[in-house]
Amino acid sequence: MTKELPNDNITVALAGNPNVGKSTIFNALTGMKQHTGNWAGKTVSNAKGKCQSEKFEYTFVDIPGTYSLLAHSPEEEVARNFLCFKNPRAVVVVCDATCLERNLNLVLQTMEICKNVIVCVNLLDQAKRKKITVDLQKLSSLLGVAVVGTVGHKTKSIRPLLNVLDDTVLKENGDYLKINYPENIEKALDILSVPLKKLAPDNINHRWLALKLLEPDFSLSQEIRTFLGEDFFENDEIINAKAQAKALLQDDIENAVAKALITKAESIAKEVVTKGDNKKELDRSLDSIFTSKTFGYPIMLLLLGLIFWITISAANYPSELLSDLFFYIQQKLTALFNFLGAPDWLHQSLVLGVYRTLAWVVSVMLPPMAIFFPLFTLLEDSGYLPRIAFNLDKPFKKCNACGKQALTMCMGFGCNAVGVTGCRIIDSKRERLLAILTNNLVPCNGRFPTIIAIITMFLCFGNRAISSVFSALILTLVILFGIIATFAVTKLLSKTILKGVPSSYTLELPPYRKPQFAKVIVRSVFDRTLFVLGRSVAVAAPAGLLIWLLANISVGDISVLQHCANFLDPFARLLGLDGVILLAFILGLPANEIVIPIIIMAYMNTGSLTELTSITAMRELLIANGWTINTAISVILFSLLHWPCATTILTIKKETGSIKWTLVSVVLPTLLSIAVCMLFNLILRFV
Repeated sequence: MTKELPNDNITVALAGNPNVGKSTIFNALTGMKQHTGNWAGKTVSNAKGKCQSEKFEYTFVDIPGTYSLLAHSPEEEVARNFLCFKNPRAVVVVCDATCLERNLNLVLQTMEICKNVIVCVNLLDQAKRKKITVDLQKLSSLLGVAVVGTVGHKTKSIRPLLNVLDDTVLKENGDYLKINYPENIEKALDILSVPLKKLAPDNINHRWLALKLLEPDFSLSQEIRTFLGEDFFENDEIINAKAQAKALLQDDIENAVAKALITKAESIAKEVVTKGDNKKELDRSLDSIFTSKTFGYPIMLLLLGLIFWITISAANYPSELLSDLFFYIQQKLTALFNFLGAPDWLHQSLVLGVYRTLAWVVSVMLPPMAIFFPLFTLLEDSGYLPRIAFNLDKPFKKCNACGKQALTMCMGFGCNAVGVTGCRIIDSKRERLLAILTNNLVPCNGRFPTIIAIITMFLCFGNRAISSVFSALILTLVILFGIIATFAVTKLLSKTILKGVPSSYTLELPPYRKPQFAKVIVRSVFDRTLFVLGRSVAVAAPAGLLIWLLANISVGDISVLQHCANFLDPFARLLGLDGVILLAFILGLPANEIVIPIIIMAYMNTGSLTELTSITAMRELLIANGWTINTAISVILFSLLHWPCATTILTIKKETGSIKWTLVSVVLPTLLSIAVCMLFNLILRFV
């Protein structure tokens, strides 16, 4: 049967799971005739573009990638609402040929809503390499919809999709596959469908509407009420039919519906997908090791230790080179100031204060970041990082948090500001706040130099080669303590000021891939290293001037810096520190890298940041000022748990848009660091 000829403005939705090549197909279809924006009332981006076929002009809408129309995030809500209530003329569901079974769940849900569905099986080239074949004709027969195979990056393979689309918008399709639910649900749907067919508009699927009116989905219920109006739900026929239908149901209708969809997707995939001896079997073998209960956690810790060892060992030499370069530039700047006859206070404040602080931050911070971020990105690019999230999913769920927090926590090892920004991947506002507030409990590259220096001087002092290995081992144990603290604080927050239950989400385990080293280096350097370095420099410059002023303005016979240290000393002693150490952490707010130089400057009573030439000389200076192993451990604990740096605080303010939560992010770790250090030193008194 032929439909009424469509008008000139034919809207087609492009749907699909994340990472199936949907955007590639959208770009191939629309070329440069695109524009982007935000969905009404949502900070979720959309893309629209026009495309001309042999018969019609289409407006393609690239809806957000989603695994299911049982929405758990703003993106999934947007995708569901567009398909349900915007009445697109057709929907193209893009699937990944290498994992069709998972994608079919969305296909079946879309078919329940929309009349004109086309299944686009993409990435056939990758499937071929993995010796996976998909019987497209049989899939079309089983689903009762048109099925097209594509290779998204090859424009020629897109033309058949447009031809099928032309036919679909002209022909009425009445042979869709129908999902058979348990008998009690089917009877309930039959009862409720009777009044819906009379009272609901024709542009919404009555069977799907009946099903959703019976499911406990608050978000969707609100959307349906907005779409149909309150009067619709006050109709006696609807009220009576809904009551009769619900009397037939059990409490687990949502699980029963989901099970029926998954079972059907599995059965279809078994009939149409053939797998050879392919790489996917190797992936499964690797996953049986990397995600196993026995080996998963030890491998994670070993990799973490290896990355830290490489970072520690490799960062020393470039740091020395940068330090020499900046010291050479400092000499030239001093000569320039002398040549210009600038006053001494101006030279000291700008060169010995601002410049030297910036030089220290860059020389100490840049090399480890330039090493750590590429290594971290390699884990991400190879496909291992999602396995870490998989392993840590259950512990975070037990803390009533989201498993994605594992990913943002890993980002925090490089930089807590980057980790906070990464929390955008968490959909629930409550769980996103949990991740943001606890991200600071794992040390970043700014705190690594302090922790590593103290470990090397007091816990691993000796042969340099052996010392680097033991330093990496002890550093890994320190990190493990930070992870445990993250779990504990997350649990505490979820039971107090951020109460709630963990939301469900689908974690995709992508195939293992050979990392693209050139892209990894470019992405890690420009997107992460330089971004973090730029922010740190911006806050370190004024900090350098402040530190110089405190060290060079005297009240009586001692500097303001020493007065402040003396004032803090009694409280600092309770934490196993002294006033100089605590003041160094306070003045190190702009950048944690300057904590050790401030301590040295205060102990040596110099007027600017000072670096000792050897680790032995630094150790002797600290011991001469009363440091013991207990002091060293207290400093490590305080450095690990104390307040975030200024860059991270600014990022938290930007991400949360709230002064209240920004203050919580500072106060919470401060109280935790004080409590842990006090407890540690209290235990020492009784041991």
